[in-house]
Amino acid sequence: MAVLPIPRLKFVKKASRTGGKRIGGQLDFGHELSRHMQCGISARLSRQFWSAGDYEVRQAHGLAYQDGQNRLCVHPKFLHSNATSHKWAFGAIAELLDNAVDEIQNGAAFVIIDKIANPRNGNPALLIQDDGGGMDPESLRRCMSFGFSDKQPCSSIGQYGNGFKTSTMRLGADVIVFTRSKHEMELTQSVGLLSYTFLRRTGCNDIVVPLVDYRFDPSSDVFKRLFRHGQKQFSSNLSMLLKWSPFATEDELLKHFNDMGNHGTKIIVYNLWFNDEGKMELDFESDTEDIMISGAPKPVQTNSISKMLTQNHIANRLHFSLRAYSTILYLHLPKFFKIILRGRVIEHHRIASDLRYCECIKYMPQVGGRTEAEVITTIGFLEGAPEVNVHGFNIYHRNRLILPFCQVVNSTGSKGRGIAGVLEANFIKPTHDKQSFEKSTLYQKLESRLREMTYEYWECHCHLVGYTKNFSCIARAPNAALHPLPPSGCSVGPVVVNPRAPQVPRHNPSILSATVQVVTGLCAASCSTQGEYMHNCSASSATGLIEKRRGEIIAGFERSKRQALSCEKEAGIVKKFRRQNKFGNDVGQRRAQILAMMQENKKIHAECLHYEKMQKELSLKAQKLRVEVERVQKLYANLTVELLSMANVKLENYKCI
Repeated sequence: MAVLPIPRLKFVKKASRTGGKRIGGQLDFGHELSRHMQCGISARLSRQFWSAGDYEVRQAHGLAYQDGQNRLCVHPKFLHSNATSHKWAFGAIAELLDNAVDEIQNGAAFVIIDKIANPRNGNPALLIQDDGGGMDPESLRRCMSFGFSDKQPCSSIGQYGNGFKTSTMRLGADVIVFTRSKHEMELTQSVGLLSYTFLRRTGCNDIVVPLVDYRFDPSSDVFKRLFRHGQKQFSSNLSMLLKWSPFATEDELLKHFNDMGNHGTKIIVYNLWFNDEGKMELDFESDTEDIMISGAPKPVQTNSISKMLTQNHIANRLHFSLRAYSTILYLHLPKFFKIILRGRVIEHHRIASDLRYCECIKYMPQVGGRTEAEVITTIGFLEGAPEVNVHGFNIYHRNRLILPFCQVVNSTGSKGRGIAGVLEANFIKPTHDKQSFEKSTLYQKLESRLREMTYEYWECHCHLVGYTKNFSCIARAPNAALHPLPPSGCSVGPVVVNPRAPQVPRHNPSILSATVQVVTGLCAASCSTQGEYMHNCSASSATGLIEKRRGEIIAGFERSKRQALSCEKEAGIVKKFRRQNKFGNDVGQRRAQILAMMQENKKIHAECLHYEKMQKELSLKAQKLRVEVERVQKLYANLTVELLSMANVKLENYKCI
């Protein structure tokens, strides 16, 4: 369930009677803490996320009025309930990656995701660091607040100013933020702590966020404390930071700015949540170069080609492997920007490059007769089809993956098996956790159209992967402009699309008119070899060529239809069986080839293991021989010395005689 961001908290300009001040909708820690600790020390916080926010029914305490003004309080448990919008831990990490990717426009070149050890107890903590523009003191306070967002809605992935709180609190109970920024020729650095543990243990009835700021002094070439609201409040905030953060001294705290340069942000999430089985949700041990979800199914050794290809496909691995998920998380990334997961750069993967026999289809959704958008969908068979039991569309929004391999057809039958697609749907709104879309009319229309695309593509192309072709599928020849394929790696020519995108009536396949939607890339490529379709022709000339050939296409189709009926009368069922046997033989030969390759692979793997074992044995033998040679050389040297000494003794004795 998505959680809507709450309205901005009321900004109280007056200082409270206890001396605290409200900054940007959040309380800076000061003398107000005692007023918020009216319920005593809370019980020990559960380490399991889904039980950490259990509510206790009791009489409410706290002030409804302050200095004659209404004041909206946000209970610390809201941090937990707000974080439940993320059902999936990787979805929370993706939100933090979005913030780093949004910083590309401010010069960010990398984002690091890694595991570090909590200095206090040695437990794992999650580190996310980027070299973006960073945040000045006021921006950090807005980041810690609810519902504030400085991002441009047209260019940024984040919109609501709520992602930092939901994502960090979903991953762990506490988070500390280090940020450095240069704003208006002033270099500042700040540290902020959002601690669910601190708020629950101290019994606070309002969210209290201790922050400290430092300003660079060019004369002394060091960062000095910045007292925004007095030295006393700075000391109070710092003492709480050192008590509840992983760092016990101010020097340890400030060391984390050493690798930051002049700008950047470092987020450390600690006291990471456990799952219902009592294990840490994020698994750092199974793969030293990856972060896994605890309880991920282990690969099953099987002789089934289909099961082997399916379980190893990225569509299944992304649910448990952060590296697999991150490779397809963004549709496009600048070449200079790197996502570094546990010391190794993530290689960007384009799903469209995995597609065979792909084509592009233009979809223009309309509401009330008005066109809302123009979307190009790339569709095709996945590598390994039809053995790989994966299908669905990867739907992006503003470059960010929202729905990976979204299934729009029934997965029980073979129809649609192995078909995948990629599109960027900026005309519909994602939910707040960015793992789905709002179920609006536009989304329902898109889902319906993708289902139609899948069935149409299957009917016209299933024979290319070994299935029996449905001959109700006719050659398409629309009266629209050319649309080139995106740089996705598909080796086909331009594709003709119909902007109106109506559907071909299935009950009368003989009708060939402008209602046909798209010419496949496969057909376009074949027409190009026959001189009927010029690869580099303009849109107008292509349209004229189609109009010129329309009569020939219709006549050819009618002749083909009559010929097919005649052949069916003459050959009957025999021809049908021959065709099916041909496709069956193709599939059988293909499977036999794959099995042979698997056997050969096992054989080569066994040989490699044998050679590796021999290499180790030979290396050990060589080492022993080297030791033996050294021993013999030493013995030889000793014997030589003894021989020389004996010769000298004999010579002296001879002289004496």
